[in-house]
Amino acid sequence: MAGFSLKHVYEAQQFDRELLEIVFNVADDMKASLTGDRQYARELEHSIMASLFYEPSTRTRFSFESAMSRLGGKIITTENAREFSSAAKGESLYDTIRVMSGYADVIVMRHHEAGSAKKAAEASAIPVINAGDGAGQHPTKALLDMYTIKDNFSEIHGLKIAMVGDLKYGRTVRSLTYLLTKYNNIKLYFVSPSVCRMEDDIKNFLDRMDIPWTEEEELEKVLPIVDCVYMTRIQKERFQDPDDYRTAAGKYVLNLEKAHMMNSNAIIMHPLPRVNEIPREVDTDPRARYFEQAGNGLYIRMALLYLLLKN
Repeated sequence: MAGFSLKHVYEAQQFDRELLEIVFNVADDMKASLTGDRQYARELEHSIMASLFYEPSTRTRFSFESAMSRLGGKIITTENAREFSSAAKGESLYDTIRVMSGYADVIVMRHHEAGSAKKAAEASAIPVINAGDGAGQHPTKALLDMYTIKDNFSEIHGLKIAMVGDLKYGRTVRSLTYLLTKYNNIKLYFVSPSVCRMEDDIKNFLDRMDIPWTEEEELEKVLPIVDCVYMTRIQKERFQDPDDYRTAAGKYVLNLEKAHMMNSNAIIMHPLPRVNEIPREVDTDPRARYFEQAGNGLYIRMALLYLLLKN
C-alpha cells in the first residue's frame, strides 16, 4: 500500500508504472482472498459507497457494488441518477457532489459529459472514482484491461495491440492507450471506419511519447501480426449523424474463421456489451478473454476501494 498517493481516480494519466504495480498486486491479493479465507471481508465494514450513475451500466456498476459488498461496506444508490435524482430538477453536478460528500465515504460516478469526473473530484471532500464520463475516459476499465493483459503475457513490453471499431467515441480504448504508453516497445494498430477514427489528441500524445501507431481499415491485415485484438462495438447512442452510424455499423466482425488467422498465443478482448462484432461461436476459442476480462473488474475495483479508503 505504501506509495499509493491518489485521492481520486478520474483519468488514466494519473497512473505511472509504480501505481499500476501497486493496484495489480492488491488485486492479486483480493482475487486470492475470494478463493481462500476472505481476509479482506470486513476491511470496509464501516464505509459507505455512493453509486451515482447518470448513464446505463451493467458490468461497471455491479462489479463496484459487489466489490464494496465483498469488502464489508455498504452502498447507497439510485437506479438512474439522471432521471431519479435532483439532476432532473436542474441541480448542478457540483451541488450534488457536495451533498453526497456528506453522506458517503467514496463516490463512484458515471456521467454523460466528458470531463465531469475531474470536476466532481474538485468539488468533493471524499474520493471520487470515474466509472465513465461520456466519450472521455473510463480509467478503472483500462486498469482491468491492463490487468488482463498482464495475466496473459509474461511481458507487456514489446506487445502489438490492435484496437478495433469505435475509436472516436470509445472511452475504454482512449484510457487503455494512456496506460499502454507506460511500457516499452508497444505498437498500436487503430482499425476503424473513417467516421470513427481515434481522435487527434490521442495520436498527438502517442507521437510525443514516441509510441508507434498506424491506422488501418482492414482487420484481416493486422490479425496475423498482433498479440491482442481489442474489439469494440459501434456505439449508436454516441453518433449525431445516423448516416455515419450506418456507415460504421457491422463493418468489423471477428468470427471464428478470422480468429484462426491470429497467432495461437494471441488474445481477444472486448469491453462488452457486444452486439454482433464477436459471434458467440468465438467464445469457446482459447484466445477469447473477454469474460475473464469482465471478471477481473471485481478484483481491480476491490483493490481501488481498499487503497482509497484504507490508505
